[in-house]
Amino acid sequence: MDNNYLVLSRKWRPQRFDDVVGQFHVTKTLQNALKQNRLGHGYLFTGSRGVGKTSVARILSRSVNCQQEIKDTNPCNKCSLCIDILQGNNFDVIELDGASNRGIDEIRDLRESVKYPPVSGNYKVYIIDEVHMLTKEAFNALLKTLEEPPEYIVFILCTTELYKMPTTVLSRTQRYDFKRISNNDIVDQLCKILVKEEIKFEQECLEVISERSEGSMRDAL
Repeated sequence: MDNNYLVLSRKWRPQRFDDVVGQFHVTKTLQNALKQNRLGHGYLFTGSRGVGKTSVARILSRSVNCQQEIKDTNPCNKCSLCIDILQGNNFDVIELDGASNRGIDEIRDLRESVKYPPVSGNYKVYIIDEVHMLTKEAFNALLKTLEEPPEYIVFILCTTELYKMPTTVLSRTQRYDFKRISNNDIVDQLCKILVKEEIKFEQECLEVISERSEGSMRDAL
């Protein structure tokens, strides 16, 4: 077995805003905010599985910390900071899984680390996936940090279950709704990837895969 093999959904994960499929309304708004230097300190990305929430969160974390002077707000993905973040080796970008870090102690640790400024970049970015899984006590602790975060902090909260989010958190974050990706967009992206991978395919099969994926690019791949 090839130890270097990467599943297609990981190998072709979007690395720039321009690579994100089917979420132009989100990426364009974020890019405009970056161009105007109007970065928020709390974002909430909502939507079903596999539509790009975490990918966009990671792209944003690199854009705000990229060392190159970028005109189109896409991260260069070549400077040392971008590479470190891509490889998960940067201490200023912290990813947490809400399902396994849902308690008050984990959020207290987070609140403690927020006090310290970024080590190498401009911003310290906290990406909390499946944030709706946090306990009530953890949400209350997180709320205090969301209310008055230091200037160098950006929170990106991702959830597939918006209805479980406390209204107090919703009111302190900028909400971006990721939609299910259209069948046409999924088929087009699959075509591009398969051509680059030099894999033969039948158009009818891609259409079936797209239907079964229910709007999820990750599931389709």
